[in-house]
Amino acid sequence: MSASAAQTSDLAHVDAVLNYLAPMAERPRNYTFDPPPGVPRSNSTHEAHTVPIRDARAVASDISLDREGFAVLHYQSAVKDFWDEDEVRRVYYPEVQRVLAEATGASKVYIFDHTLRRRVRGVDDRAPGTPRQPATRVHVDHTAKSGPQRVRDFFGDEAEELLRGRVQVINLWRPVRGPLRDAPLAVCDAGSVAPGDLVPSDLVYQNRVGETYGVTYNPAHRWFYVPEMQPDEALLLKCFDSATDGRARFAPHTAFDDPTAPADVLPRESIEIRTLVFHPA
Repeated sequence: MSASAAQTSDLAHVDAVLNYLAPMAERPRNYTFDPPPGVPRSNSTHEAHTVPIRDARAVASDISLDREGFAVLHYQSAVKDFWDEDEVRRVYYPEVQRVLAEATGASKVYIFDHTLRRRVRGVDDRAPGTPRQPATRVHVDHTAKSGPQRVRDFFGDEAEELLRGRVQVINLWRPVRGPLRDAPLAVCDAGSVAPGDLVPSDLVYQNRVGETYGVTYNPAHRWFYVPEMQPDEALLLKCFDSATDGRARFAPHTAFDDPTAPADVLPRESIEIRTLVFHPA
């Protein structure tokens, strides 16, 4: 049984609200910093849709990066303190490189950044002096344009040679304490996403403009999550794949509020590692 099989309708699920990009005439744009006076932080509007989000555990062994665009992993990290920047880079980065190489058969895995998030209710994401907050809008981190651009950003003269082979952008996401019930991560089966659902959007930094996909609502979308994730569990999320042979290329995802979580739920803490994954030409 796979995530795209008809039997997934029988999986346990929660009905939860996801925030989709509302259709708009202009190109979506979001600033990562305070923009000039009179310019809104975002020109996007979003619309809420209640969707079933299914328990992926029952089909975890059949879900794959190349078909659904995500995968569930079990492995215990040797990291003792994920909030220790040095330990993350010294211990976790090599761990993730090994895990990704084993999961994908890649010849090279390059980590280009990571983000730690700690939920503080009432705080906006990227507010000065506060931790990063869970991302609560349906999105994909990279696009058909920005995936290759990341290779050019980091590899200079080597980039074009690397781009002759297959290149992927894959995130490894995990809670750093559990069980995670606050703002869990929902992932959409890439096979249920139509090309027109993905809307290129500018993500404006102070020194560059990145491109992500906003995602518009489609009732065909099939959503999954791993209930009560523990720190020895992780999700792989495919954010770009240069292969155009029918394999999954982009997996939308978002945090959501689990309506079954208790009021005194432990605030979410999580870490995501973003990687470029290379295969020989």
